Amino acid sequence: MLTNDQLDKWDRENFFHPSTHLAQHARGESPNRIVTGGSGVFIEDRDGNKLLDAFAGLYCVNVGYGRTEISDAIAEQAKELAYYHAYVGHGTEASITLAKMVMERAPKNMSKVYFGLGGSDANETNIKLVWYYNNILGRPEKKKIISRWRGYHGSGLMTGSLTGLELFHKKFDLPLDKVHHTIAPDYFRRDDLSMSEADFVAHCADELEALITREGPDTIAAFIGEPALGTGGLTPPPAGYWAAIQKVLKKYDILLIADEVVTGFGRLGSMFGSLHYDIEPDFITIAKGLTSAYAPLSGSIVSDRVWKVLEQGTDEFGAIGHGWTYSAHPIGAAAGIANLKLVDSLGLVDNAGKTGAYLKNALKDALGEHANVGDIRGEGLLCAVEFVEDRSDRKFFDPSKKIGYALAAALLKEGVIGRAMPQGDIIGFAPPLCISESEVDHVVSAFKKAVDSVL
Repeated sequence: MLTNDQLDKWDRENFFHPSTHLAQHARGESPNRIVTGGSGVFIEDRDGNKLLDAFAGLYCVNVGYGRTEISDAIAEQAKELAYYHAYVGHGTEASITLAKMVMERAPKNMSKVYFGLGGSDANETNIKLVWYYNNILGRPEKKKIISRWRGYHGSGLMTGSLTGLELFHKKFDLPLDKVHHTIAPDYFRRDDLSMSEADFVAHCADELEALITREGPDTIAAFIGEPALGTGGLTPPPAGYWAAIQKVLKKYDILLIADEVVTGFGRLGSMFGSLHYDIEPDFITIAKGLTSAYAPLSGSIVSDRVWKVLEQGTDEFGAIGHGWTYSAHPIGAAAGIANLKLVDSLGLVDNAGKTGAYLKNALKDALGEHANVGDIRGEGLLCAVEFVEDRSDRKFFDPSKKIGYALAAALLKEGVIGRAMPQGDIIGFAPPLCISESEVDHVVSAFKKAVDSVL
């Protein structure tokens, strides 16, 4: 095995890694994978290992690795104009063109897109605009935001509060007091196993309405949710869920933020999750698939009804006081244009739907009868397998056994990257949208071997 001990030493002495056990990493007790290249659905590390990345980085490299169309577009933009800001009406050909391309693909009720850098800052933008919106309408008390347990919306102060996962709250003094959480649309983890799917959907809607009533409808500004849960378990919503939730939100005049950082631009087999599930949002959060992570870029898409109030606010109070230095960065925008062209020309939205169905069925064929497999679920190229100690009564493993992490490590030994999801023994798959059926077969075969070795 080839190693670069100097680089490893520099890493452990200088680099603060996100979502990492810092002490173990600094002491050299945990692996340190240094990635050097990639092509299609594969990455390579400095030791020459070639790994099939069945999680597309962090479900973001949608078009796959090594796409020169995007890297060339980035290089050309950097040579022509590496940067200019977007304040006070300034724009570039790349930022204006990408805005038009995004809006051509968005649901018809949407109006404009504001560009940022990552999903967290996009959701920070959304919340600020929700508060601004209600202030302009003379509703200063309508400021609370309802999120869902197991949802993921970022790791900033407000966005970390919106996230409904313990790890992102613990010892950070989160969530902030304007954020409240309601039940996750996770039918497999329902408290009452006797509930039908329809009963569970009604229960989710009732729980939301009860929370709104307790807090006071005049204090609730918005509801935020991923069309399909991502980091909280890769869980598609039960049938009828979004129709039931939207009915409650409309009843109490509560804005809807669809967080499409994961689902946007094809992952579910539709251009947007909002289109896939007939959601009519007031805001859509975009990032990852916007550039396939070839450059940092995010967006907050606002609806026609929100945009009209934002215009009214600037007529009354002057220019809106919100912006980032790197908003609509031309290099990110150039990457976005090239990326969306590839999504179209390669037919990746359609491939995500067809190949995603093939992946879910192949997982069911390989593991559906396994004594420790509690659930196999997915929509498009967003799939998960959840493991239990006893499937007959859905008894979960003791978390201290860390079954999910052991499975992910065993899968890695087979040359495939899957992700151990938090708060459960769940292995997630979200490969690049360009994955082929033969590559899916490789993923499933490797995973079957990993499961056999651990369980």
